[in-house]
Amino acid sequence: MTNLLHNNLIVRSLSGIVFLAIVLGCIFLSPYAFLSLLLIICIGGMLEFYKLAALRGVKPLDVWPALIGCLLILLAFFVKLHKVPTFGYVALLPMLFLLFIAELFRKQENPIANIAWSVLGIIYIALPMALLAYMPVQPAMYGYVVYRPLIVLNIFVLVWANDVGAYLLGMLLGRHKMAERISPKKTWEGFVGGLLCAVLVGWLLAYLEHMSIGLWIGGALVIALTGVAGDLVESMLKRSVGVKDSGRMMPGHGGFLDRFDALFMAVPFIFTYLLIFA
Repeated sequence: MTNLLHNNLIVRSLSGIVFLAIVLGCIFLSPYAFLSLLLIICIGGMLEFYKLAALRGVKPLDVWPALIGCLLILLAFFVKLHKVPTFGYVALLPMLFLLFIAELFRKQENPIANIAWSVLGIIYIALPMALLAYMPVQPAMYGYVVYRPLIVLNIFVLVWANDVGAYLLGMLLGRHKMAERISPKKTWEGFVGGLLCAVLVGWLLAYLEHMSIGLWIGGALVIALTGVAGDLVESMLKRSVGVKDSGRMMPGHGGFLDRFDALFMAVPFIFTYLLIFA
């Protein structure tokens, strides 16, 4: 038993290091590498989401909503680089409503549920990735793309800091269950640990990057609170269909939804927070 736990820890650690290297590499390499990362997360997350739906007997479309999600991300990314024609945005509307029309020809038993799950995948996964794609890119100057990766780096790091702090303090001191019906392992002690770790890392990032300390401490609080909610929401979805992991994207870590659940929920809130206060 001890050897098994030890081997699992090694697998989780190695895959975590590879995962970290890929994400950080894409963020810093170029804006287009970052865009590619978001598209991969979007497609992988949406396909996993629709597989969860299938376990409940629902049969949503998968490829078409994923295509809409990718187009949404591409439009958000290129809107500040180039003046995207109005038809680029308008094209999303008929594409979205084609999901409704498609059910007329599929002859499935639960057309309303199919449509609902199809649209929900776009809102839950593609929309946050589109907001993330919009944030670091500035209008092209003299033919060059102005790309500021620190803002998205901070968001990723704060999400990870919250996860690590919650895991460590929850493991060491966790006694009081936070949401036992949804996620039996989560404790209030872990929640406090994640919050404190995120705030500490937010202060450190702001100090090192010569940014507003108050702004990023507030941002850390926003990300920590909504990140926990995102984790619980994904646990609720998995529990409703009776699975432990959403997929097998990372050995020892689960699928795309397992890895990015906190990010999906945190991005709309931190985007709004920075839009208002920054």
